[in-house]
Amino acid sequence: MGKLIAIDGVDASGKQTHTQMLYDRFVSDGIPVRKLSFPMYEKPSSSLVKQYLSGAFGKNPEDVNAYAASTFFAADRFATYRTDWGKDYQSGTLILADRYVASNMIHQAGKITDINEKNRFLDWIYDLEYNIYGLPKPDVQIFLDMPVQYSLKLMQDRINKINGSVKKDIHENDASYLSLSYENAIYVSEKYAWNRVNCIKDNKVRSLEDIQDEIYNIAIKFI
Repeated sequence: MGKLIAIDGVDASGKQTHTQMLYDRFVSDGIPVRKLSFPMYEKPSSSLVKQYLSGAFGKNPEDVNAYAASTFFAADRFATYRTDWGKDYQSGTLILADRYVASNMIHQAGKITDINEKNRFLDWIYDLEYNIYGLPKPDVQIFLDMPVQYSLKLMQDRINKINGSVKKDIHENDASYLSLSYENAIYVSEKYAWNRVNCIKDNKVRSLEDIQDEIYNIAIKFI
């Protein structure tokens, strides 16, 4: 059985960049590793995710309730696990994931303001993905804490993974939704005791190298 390291955070927190940097570092260390990025937009299993994020089911994130939207992302993980990366995980390969189950917890639970209902939803997601779908639990869950006022600036000219342009998806295009997601992310990261990496120091975004060193030092302990 392999190990699984997942890196999550709000939009524009640096998940893709730091996953790639950590992957390169592991390769340099001679550690057998496979890098994944969810959703897997190149796979058929991501079709509902792409429709949702492009606004086919509603132009606002709240148009699709947290439970329904979460199933789109969870199904993509399940399908690709069973047909693709699960074989590598089962054979002992280290899996490094840019977003994972925690993304549903961060983004979809942010739609729910009532704390009791939020916790019921989080329990439901945990059961759906880890028990019903049987996805492996991360050995290391890293949360990149990037406050929304900084992430909004960082995503201004970022290329969208779905459409290949700077046009934003329904999550990225809704500042109030992003704020709720960030507030919720702090709550969830504390609830599940994730490894929290603060991306801001002295009111400035830390350098990529500085953040990456902290991520590497967290992850390498579990390898």
